[in-house]
Amino acid sequence: MTLKDIKRIGLTVSLQELIKWTSDMVCIPSYSGMPMQEKAVVEYIQSVFSIEGIESWIEDLGEDRYNVYARLPGNKGGPSLMLNGHTDTVPAYDMEKAFEPYMENGILHGRGTSDMKGPLSAMIGTLIAFKRSNTVLNGDLLFSAVADEEQGSIGAITLLEKGIRADAVIIGEAMGQDSIAIAQKGLEWFEFTLHGKTVHGGSQDKGVNAILKATKLINALQDNLEPKLAAREHPLMGKSTFNIGVINGGTQLSTVAGECKVLMDRRFIPGIETYESIYSELAEIVDDLAKSDADFKCTIKIVGSSVMKDAYRHQGMVQSEDSRLVQILKSNLETVIEKPANLIGCPCWTDAGLFSHYGNMPAVVYGPGDLSSCHSKEEYIDPSSIQESQMVYIATALEFCVH
Repeated sequence: MTLKDIKRIGLTVSLQELIKWTSDMVCIPSYSGMPMQEKAVVEYIQSVFSIEGIESWIEDLGEDRYNVYARLPGNKGGPSLMLNGHTDTVPAYDMEKAFEPYMENGILHGRGTSDMKGPLSAMIGTLIAFKRSNTVLNGDLLFSAVADEEQGSIGAITLLEKGIRADAVIIGEAMGQDSIAIAQKGLEWFEFTLHGKTVHGGSQDKGVNAILKATKLINALQDNLEPKLAAREHPLMGKSTFNIGVINGGTQLSTVAGECKVLMDRRFIPGIETYESIYSELAEIVDDLAKSDADFKCTIKIVGSSVMKDAYRHQGMVQSEDSRLVQILKSNLETVIEKPANLIGCPCWTDAGLFSHYGNMPAVVYGPGDLSSCHSKEEYIDPSSIQESQMVYIATALEFCVH
């Protein structure tokens, strides 16, 4: 397939339209914690599809959360492909003009430009380009924009529980111009609560200082767990890791701390580790400390904002370099950008882990935007990268769905 063939379909959607859709969605706040978080943006997306006569529908997930879907039906029962993204963003934080998108030196700025309303526009533009060019695939081309990826992924979980499936999924997170992520670590956030005994600081021998017990825990993690993780490595994902990111304990200087919380980010390698195995390792360290110290009392749980529905976890994923999806996507990315493409491990967690682990669908991560700008006060996207990714999606759908 030549670049000319791809552009014949893709350029039925203009760069100006891709910029407008992205800008319009950035103007619609959909950040974590706001009421009716994704409702207005999914209604906007459906309105864009409706204008083009593309089948689309909104799903009410309950508690004022929403997904939106679209579908271009194939005509010969060929393989199906899903383009997936999320409509929620992180808050503005200290970003100025977060929801007032503006162009500067050819770059579009605003919250969600890269993560991931720009990628959503590339996917929307893909379906619209096929529709406008009257190009019918053998298999279905699906679009899904889901809620809550930044926290509990209720949107992706609901999609899976509804039985929505495709023969492969591309998650449109920002991976830069020339990279496709075919692996990502699993992720869990753990909260250790150290339980002490509060007394006046002048009688500290009658109390138990939970902060000091927390230092015991941290030292044990460094001494016992860190060496084990250093030996676990994947060629694309690197080493298994943990990070102590937050410690909270005590109430005032003259009081022995009766409680201290230690929060950990734990990244684990699928195929080498499981959620169950990483939890067992942590529990074993806590149990060993309790056996050697009668005053050591600690409970472990998942951090509230990281809790998923029922027994779901932030699973990782690995796809073979030789898989049909990976080879087709890589080949077409190289055709569009006219240089070699890289197969990498995704440095962040995405819903690809859920689609792969719980949905049993081949899933990879590829989309426009600069990952380093995501969640930052300088979030931006080069609009040309949106159009470029749209072309890659079009070419991949043509070949994967067997046009």
